Amino acid sequence: MSTTPWHEHVLAFECQGVQLVGVLAEPAQVPLSDTGVVIVTGGPQYRAGAHRLFVRLARALAGAGHPALRFDLRGMGDSEGESPGFEHTAPDIGAAIAALLARCANLRHIMLWGLCDGASAALLYLHATHDARVRGLCLANPWVRSARGLARTRVKHYYTRRLLQREFWLKLLRGGVGLGAVRGLLTNLGTVLCRRRAQAGSPLGFEQRMAQAWQIFDGELLLLLSGNDLAAKEFLDRCADDAAWHAALQHPQLRQAGFAQADHTFSGHAASAWVLAQTVQWLQGLPTPRTAPESDLILRTSPPMNNRPDHQRPRNATTHPRPDLPGLRASRPGQTRAAEQQP
Repeated sequence: MSTTPWHEHVLAFECQGVQLVGVLAEPAQVPLSDTGVVIVTGGPQYRAGAHRLFVRLARALAGAGHPALRFDLRGMGDSEGESPGFEHTAPDIGAAIAALLARCANLRHIMLWGLCDGASAALLYLHATHDARVRGLCLANPWVRSARGLARTRVKHYYTRRLLQREFWLKLLRGGVGLGAVRGLLTNLGTVLCRRRAQAGSPLGFEQRMAQAWQIFDGELLLLLSGNDLAAKEFLDRCADDAAWHAALQHPQLRQAGFAQADHTFSGHAASAWVLAQTVQWLQGLPTPRTAPESDLILRTSPPMNNRPDHQRPRNATTHPRPDLPGLRASRPGQTRAAEQQP
């Protein structure tokens, strides 16, 4: 007899005429939570995730009472079809949610968990569907890359640091710095200084749609950021320079935490264990959703925190100024930077 607190099943389901394949981790014992988790993969990944992070995450969630489905998007892993790209995975995510709810009849709410452009895809799904079943979002190192944003981040976090190093200038004087490196700096500076004017009536970029979905989402949010990751730095730079993204960080139900030594995919035992612990603790601590008509559940404009009755305010909710990347810190009162980094 198995002593693990979870058991797993292969789950196949349809999305736009093709079959998708996932693995569902379910709690081995009751009572079960009424909130299930759909893990959205990102980049050229399949359902196991980098360093099997999604396997460990799904099992940890199931062990804590939350059924968790990790699945292959169209064209990835064991799923059929052609990959649509992360901007067009709303049908895949919707099909996964439907499959999870059909399998686990006790579930009433869904939390989406995404890393990199998986996090971006989760927000784009909400922007496209306004799915009232989704009550929470866990977003790890969200992908908001643009040519200008990447150039700005390179100049700020790489070239500026290099220009302040004595070794760089000694190498330059000795002819050890190639023309390619100089051209790279000039090219990035030119991209940063070139501001494109938006054409009237042009469609919103995916970053703008993400920001809109974030702002009007009336559920709970967990933002996890790596300290040693260019994508996370790009995200914070975007939040500092863009009014819509700056406003997103003021979301009243946002909890924010960072691990200073973590890379993009949280490789290494300490970083991955930290992600699992942060996710489970956050999900276990969420307030019980109120009962309301489906049309009134989420994705409506949230009233300012100061105008809410006390009984409607999320527990320990605060507003969140933009953190400086070197000092990534949790946004809950009483948490210290050192405490965040413990697995």
